[in-house]
Amino acid sequence: MNLIYVGAGGILGALLRYQLSKWIGERWVVSFPLATLLINVTGSFLLGWLTVQAGHLWPAHETEVMLFLGVGGCGAYTTFSTFCYETMILFREGRVSAALVYASLSAILGTAAAALGLHA
Repeated sequence: MNLIYVGAGGILGALLRYQLSKWIGERWVVSFPLATLLINVTGSFLLGWLTVQAGHLWPAHETEVMLFLGVGGCGAYTTFSTFCYETMILFREGRVSAALVYASLSAILGTAAAALGLHA
């Protein structure tokens, strides 16, 4: 049953990431991976928040909620592998400053968002 929770959450997270990335790309044309940055930061917040709140909000189903939303949902929603790829592309294009800013913001804002989620 745990695999079903993770898989179902993964489907939801992947679809949400795709739709949000598409929506952001249609509204803001930038030569910076803005969608991935926003997705990683919001996903980091959500996972931090869930870590603390799942047991309070769904005490009888904490494990199932964490498997569905945490492991599956946030795991598929956040895009760390895409972040790494996009950072390398920026370096490859000679956009060293953009790569460093992107990597730094992703690490700093993602960590800060996770901390906020833990204390929300």
